[in-house]
Amino acid sequence: MVQTINSNISSGTELIFARHETFYPRYSWLKKGFQAVSANSGIFLEEDAHIQLGVGKNMAKAIRYWCGAFKLIEDDRTGQTSPQPSQFGKMLLGDDGYDPFLEDPASLWLLHWHLLKQPCRATAWYAAFNALRQTEFTSEDLKVALVKYRDALGNRTVEASLKKDVTCLLRMYVSQNNDISLNEDNLDCPFAELRLMQRAGDSLHYAFRIGAKPSLHAEIVVAACLDFAESFNSGQRTISLSRLLFDEGSPGMVFKLSESALCDAIEQVARWCKAITFTDSAGIIQMSFTQEPAKLSHTILDRYYRK
Repeated sequence: MVQTINSNISSGTELIFARHETFYPRYSWLKKGFQAVSANSGIFLEEDAHIQLGVGKNMAKAIRYWCGAFKLIEDDRTGQTSPQPSQFGKMLLGDDGYDPFLEDPASLWLLHWHLLKQPCRATAWYAAFNALRQTEFTSEDLKVALVKYRDALGNRTVEASLKKDVTCLLRMYVSQNNDISLNEDNLDCPFAELRLMQRAGDSLHYAFRIGAKPSLHAEIVVAACLDFAESFNSGQRTISLSRLLFDEGSPGMVFKLSESALCDAIEQVARWCKAITFTDSAGIIQMSFTQEPAKLSHTILDRYYRK
């Protein structure tokens, strides 16, 4: 049985399905797209954009989509005006950015977080990580969950588009190393390195990997927790462990963390960052922070990348 939850996506948020031209993000695409926009914001409006990028026409469209979806560029979503490099893009991939060539696996986790962070331009991805509340599933289970999610939001996207999203998502996160063919279409997506999903017993079944991940550093987790707290715009300086684990769009759901993995990450950062503490009030465990969460998130990332 496919279990789903009600969506918390604002009715004003655009639902976006199958804009990837069937391509998952390849190695170098995000850097290539970000650099191209940084040098010429109008490149994607030019007829020969694909030639300048050295890819096919549909791949150029996919590069633009993925750079926007990962929030590396600010795009108007209509495709009619020139995108601009985003602050996040500059912070991560700029010449003086944290990781201009994406050499640190932790940066893939940061990108994964920003892909699913609201406003999300990859609705099927958001639904898969948040609305599918089961550990093991088939591609059909995932498609059915997306159909229910789409219907609950009053959207009319055809099932064929949802099926394209399912195929792309699984190719993006599940390692294809057992494929016999070695052509480019069967090369793993860099995000398969995160090992968030894996095959479960046979070629038809998949599973989320729940718990700690070796390449997911504590600073990335806590920075995401602060991002999530900031999204509520409440002015409060605490957020419960339960919300961080189980709320739609939370780090626990996006990173597929266990309670112990999340607690360990917060405790590791709290050892050196005095603005972060764990509190227990009336049996409710909370993460507390004494600074504005967006600023503190940046401080923690800066400490990780600049140390």
